Amino acid sequence: GVELARTALARGATVTLVAANLQVAPPAGATVVEVVSAEDMRRAMLEAVTDVDAVVMAAAVADFRPAEPGEHKIKRAAVGAEVALPLVQNPDILAELVAARAGSSAPVLVGFAAETGSPGSDVLALARAKLARKGCDLLVVNDVSEGRVFGEPDNEVVILGRGQAQFAVPRADKATIADAVWDAVVPLLR
Repeated sequence: GVELARTALARGATVTLVAANLQVAPPAGATVVEVVSAEDMRRAMLEAVTDVDAVVMAAAVADFRPAEPGEHKIKRAAVGAEVALPLVQNPDILAELVAARAGSSAPVLVGFAAETGSPGSDVLALARAKLARKGCDLLVVNDVSEGRVFGEPDNEVVILGRGQAQFAVPRADKATIADAVWDAVVPLLR
């Protein structure tokens, strides 16, 4: 996300970076909105997208969260050997942004998908289904099986567009990946 913001700034864009748990410094020139929870991110994104040309959702928001967050650490002695932790779904921020644009083509919406494949479905098949389900304009796919990608300085992705559009970006540094993402976004801007 930080590299995407840095690249957009270098290309002359005005950038708002909505982020949690940044491991690297945000780029100078970006407006940074720090969030803690998925609900915080949802509110910040819905507020930030009121007048933008493009939204790139590179955050790895968990699909689920504890139904009742505790105020204190759960002590092993207090619960025994097994713990049942009820979960609820986090908001699907990208789906809400797609719904909010109500058939319009603006802003351009880009999602990210960390996929591992599953029995009977490879990474790209799952990603194509996700692109169709979400309704965003582009989906940047990371194959994260076998621990790939997370915490690494390089990455490789496939950028999927509507129809059968597909562009593979071979292993490269994150600046190169960010350039490829923005190169895919630019033709969609109206």
